[in-house]
Amino acid sequence: MAGRKSRKQPKERKPKRPSRLTRQQKILIVVAVVLALVVIAVAACQSLFIRPDVSSKPSTEDSDAEEIDWGEGSRPRSDGERKSEDFYTVLILGRDTGGGGNTDTMLLASYDVTNQKATVMSIPRDTMVNVPWDIKRINSVYNYYGGGDRGIQYLYKEISQLVGFEPDYQVVIEWEAVGQIVDAMGGVWFDVPRNMNYDDPYQDLSIHISKGYQLLDGQGAMGVLRYRHDNDMHYGYPDGDLGRIKTQQAFLQAMLDQLLQIKNVTKINDFIKVFQDNVETDLSFQNILWFAQQAILGGLKTENVNFVTMPNKNVSCWSRTYHSYQSYVTPIADELLELVNTELSPYVEEFTLSDLDIMTVNSDGSVSSSTGHVEDSKAASAPVTSGGSSGGGGSTTTEPEEDEPLIDENGNILDPETGEIINGSTGGTTTDPGTGGTTTDPGTGGTTTDPGTGGTTTDPGTGGTTTDPGTGGTTTDPGTGGTTTDPGTGGTTTDPGTGSTTTDPGTGDSGFVIIDPAPAA
Repeated sequence: MAGRKSRKQPKERKPKRPSRLTRQQKILIVVAVVLALVVIAVAACQSLFIRPDVSSKPSTEDSDAEEIDWGEGSRPRSDGERKSEDFYTVLILGRDTGGGGNTDTMLLASYDVTNQKATVMSIPRDTMVNVPWDIKRINSVYNYYGGGDRGIQYLYKEISQLVGFEPDYQVVIEWEAVGQIVDAMGGVWFDVPRNMNYDDPYQDLSIHISKGYQLLDGQGAMGVLRYRHDNDMHYGYPDGDLGRIKTQQAFLQAMLDQLLQIKNVTKINDFIKVFQDNVETDLSFQNILWFAQQAILGGLKTENVNFVTMPNKNVSCWSRTYHSYQSYVTPIADELLELVNTELSPYVEEFTLSDLDIMTVNSDGSVSSSTGHVEDSKAASAPVTSGGSSGGGGSTTTEPEEDEPLIDENGNILDPETGEIINGSTGGTTTDPGTGGTTTDPGTGGTTTDPGTGGTTTDPGTGGTTTDPGTGGTTTDPGTGGTTTDPGTGGTTTDPGTGSTTTDPGTGDSGFVIIDPAPAA
């Protein structure tokens, strides 16, 4: 019909081309894609967890770091067949930069990843080491070499020589990081062993913690770790710094037990921030994550982590700088050797005593080393008095020779004319975090109260002495050569280094004053 629009015929659809892939092939493709994604995810995760490779560590010869002078003694072992495929050793140093950078916390750790066992040995800060200067406490090394990287490097040297081998890695932790980690964990449950009350305005430190099982936050944890005695000195750890070490070990074990719980994996970002702000190490962060992964997934249990203190005994040794006996601890040789061979050393070959640099105070007052070599030739001979006698007798000691560097007990080198610290430290009164008190700069010409001891200290620059209520007596003044009787000793005192009684050169009475380091808060 005219005018009628014709309807468009629908286009014919092209028939579907039959698929060349079967249903099984499609399933295989999907599986392959999923596997590829898994591989990519695993590779990404593995890049976060990198196994430390001891063999690839750069030597000091390949870096800009100062090469360590190992002296004339035997060099510590640095290679050999290992006890297991993944056996690592790490030197952990706690540094308090806010208090001048002292390193009073020294831990040597071994971790046998293969067998999931670990040992952490605390090294007391008063340990006598083989150094060429007069005051031979190990905590003097860091400051003697000017602190910083060089101070750490030579502290690493002394600890390596002490145990006979070089630790694979070192970790320097700012002390406050422990409190920050505790806060990131949400606190740590710990059984505080005693009431702790101590105030130190110089460090803005206030410790008031009751005895008993409780949840400690970061500030409380730091108080427990720092505490040694109350302000009046009459209440505290009977064994001083060794008592504090025991509490530190117990707390770290409790902290580790709670840190290894799976729930803390979600807090990794908080731990990363603490790590970045407070840790210096030659381990990469991926290496540390690998250790954490192995500990958590490998099932490391706290009963397989052995916290120990270096086997030691108390001794005293005459100081030609301070004209008085100084207290130290020295290793119990056979016990330390056994600990090194069975738990600390990563090597199959066993060590002998001559491999370790263990210091001994002999009956005549001289010192010796298990290596047969003493860095300080003057100390290798019995101390000689002006009266011609040696050992413990006589009235006064000879003045230090002109080439003898004058240092304080923390290793700071002093200007012999002004008494000021000249090794890069600042003058004036500074807080010593290791002692919990303050130290007067001898260049200022006065004395100040040491809140760590509750008394005062003698300033070599003034030529006077003051009573230290912490010891119950007075001490010899290097500036005058005069002394006063120490009522805390009552006369005759047995020298732990000699096993016999000796005459106090300053007074002529039987006995001597053992000058203990100022206790830490």
